[in-house]
Amino acid sequence: MKNAIVMAVVVAIALAGFGVWYFVNFPATYSGTSEPITIGNLPSEYAALIYIAEDQGYFSRNSLNVTIKDYDTGMAAVNGMENGEVDISVTSEYPVIVEALKKENISVIGSIDKYQTIYLVGRKDRGIENISDLKGKKIGFRWRGQSEFYLGRFFDLHGMNLQNVTIVNMLNSQSPDALVNGSVDAATVRLVDVNQVEERLGNNMVIWPIQENQASYVIMTSRNDWISSHQEQIDKLLKSLDQAEEYIIEHPDEAKATIQIRMNYTDAYMATTWLNNQFSLTLDRSLMIAMNDEGRWIINNNLTSEKTLPYFRDYIYTKSMEEVKPEAVNIR
Repeated sequence: MKNAIVMAVVVAIALAGFGVWYFVNFPATYSGTSEPITIGNLPSEYAALIYIAEDQGYFSRNSLNVTIKDYDTGMAAVNGMENGEVDISVTSEYPVIVEALKKENISVIGSIDKYQTIYLVGRKDRGIENISDLKGKKIGFRWRGQSEFYLGRFFDLHGMNLQNVTIVNMLNSQSPDALVNGSVDAATVRLVDVNQVEERLGNNMVIWPIQENQASYVIMTSRNDWISSHQEQIDKLLKSLDQAEEYIIEHPDEAKATIQIRMNYTDAYMATTWLNNQFSLTLDRSLMIAMNDEGRWIINNNLTSEKTLPYFRDYIYTKSMEEVKPEAVNIR
C-alpha cells in the first residue's frame, strides 16, 4: 500500500512537470472572442516586436486579433491612422512632430525600437570626397521626412545648409537606383540598402553616418478619441509587445531568424542591423528631448507656420504603459 502511494505521488509530480513543460513549449492560444486592432506599419526590422508578438501568438493569447497594414512611409501610416484606415500607426517620431505642429489630436502610446541606420552616400566620380564637396550637388532624400532633418542637421554641424544643394525629392526605396544611374550625385540611404549600393558602385562611393549619434525612435501613435475608448485593448497590445521583448532577450537567435525570414534579409545585413537597433518597449524622456530638438529645427528652418514649440508631453499617453511596464516609463 505504501509503495502504491509513493508511486502515485511520483506520477502526479511527473504529470505536473509535464504540464509546465507543455505550457511553456506549446502555449495555448486564446479561444474566446478576440478584440480587433489594425496597425499601420512601415515593413522593416524596426517592427521586430510586432512581428515577434504575431509569430509567437502573443496577440491571440492576450485576446487580440491584430491586422497589420503596410505603408510606404511613416507619414503615410500616420495619415492612414488619422483617416481611420488603421487604429494605430507605427512610425518614427518626425511625422508625429509634424502633426503636433498642426495641433492634430493624436498621442504616442509607446516606443518599440531605437535605431541609427541612416547614411549619406555620394558618388566620387561627381567630385565628392569631402562633405564640403556636396555644395551645388543634387542630393536625393525624402522631402519633409526624417531624412531631411538628419541631413539638414548634418549640414549645420559641418558649416553647410540645405540651401547649398539641389534637393531631389524621393522615397528612401528609390535612393539606391538614383545613385547608381547617376540621376543624383548623393542621397540618403538606409542601412538595408547600403550593401546593394556598394555592390553596384564599388569604390566609386563615399559614405557618412548622418544621425550623429542621435537615435531615431519607432513609436506607436493613435487618435486621442480611439485611445480614450480602447484603453483595455492598448493594455493588451503593450503586454503582447512586452512579451515579445522578453522573447528577443531570451531567444535572440530565434528572434533574428524570424525577422530575417519575414523580411528576406541576408545574413550579413542581419548581423549588422541587429547591433544598430534597440528593440525595447519604453516611454523614455529621451524621446521628448529628440522631439524638442527636431521640432525646433523644423521651426527654425521655416518648414511650418508655427513659431512656438508644442509641449510634447501633451502628445504622449502614458497610462497604459504605466499599467503594463511602469519601470520603462520616465516621462512625467
